[in-house]
Amino acid sequence: MKLTERFRLSRFVSGEKAVDAPVALNHRRIFILPTQRGLGFVLLIVLLLLIAFVYNNNLAYMLAFLLASVFFVTILHSYQALAGLVVQKGRCKAVFAGEAAGFDIHINNPTDVERRQILIKLQDTQSLTLAAQSTASVTLYSITQNRGWHPAGTVTLSSTYPLGLFRAWSPIRFDLKALVYPKPAPHETPFPQTPSAEAKQGFSRKSGDDYYGLQEYQSGDSIKHIHWKAFAKGLGVFSKQYAGENSSDEILLDYNLAPGHNIEERLSQLCRWVIDAEQAGIRYGFALPGLTLPPDNGLAHYRKCLEALALF
Repeated sequence: MKLTERFRLSRFVSGEKAVDAPVALNHRRIFILPTQRGLGFVLLIVLLLLIAFVYNNNLAYMLAFLLASVFFVTILHSYQALAGLVVQKGRCKAVFAGEAAGFDIHINNPTDVERRQILIKLQDTQSLTLAAQSTASVTLYSITQNRGWHPAGTVTLSSTYPLGLFRAWSPIRFDLKALVYPKPAPHETPFPQTPSAEAKQGFSRKSGDDYYGLQEYQSGDSIKHIHWKAFAKGLGVFSKQYAGENSSDEILLDYNLAPGHNIEERLSQLCRWVIDAEQAGIRYGFALPGLTLPPDNGLAHYRKCLEALALF
């Protein structure tokens, strides 16, 4: 590493460039500075030396040098609190805008020495103790605001062990990011006008769709159609059937049909429709400018739609 890069200020705060591989903490990645307590300790040593000089007191000299020895030896122990640890990125789950994205971080202690009072920080700070030859996993959270990719940012490990005179820290950046979906619209809005959309969502029903009987409940049937009286009597779970209703009906969730005053409001409404359609078990097509997905449902289709909205 070039000398100019080694003393670049951002290394002390943001760490080096983002990486995918595990990071082993060594002298190049660990930084140490005195804490407020440490600076007070230095002031005490200086005062003792001044007293010893003025009064020519050998005991004062001995005490000052003893405390100075403790001060300098503590530097090594503070470094050893982090040295040798191996930090590795884990997984992160997609979230909706406004929620906290969780990033999994794995910390391995391959040495025979217990590591105490380790702090790991992203936006929040967590404390842990690592036994010898052990691995710990923590989940750090970062609040999201906008849809798209949300980078984890700088993860900082630090410790003031053993005496609190020095703070050793190591800022690390991983190539780790969470996918953020648009924030769903707060209110339910009827699906775009299709033969089955309104009936499936329960907002209205054509006059020709008359009730004609029951059938055994099947996965995907609307909860609004469950015959609750039969269920209460212990007869089983049945769905009401209506003439003109076809369980194979499909709807199209189209960006051009989504209400809203701007792009984000339309994407928010589309996100709400996708969630509602998936929960109702409806087969739904999906259309954005430049992208069309055929009607389907299930987790894979659901994630494809939300991912398209996040990256639009």
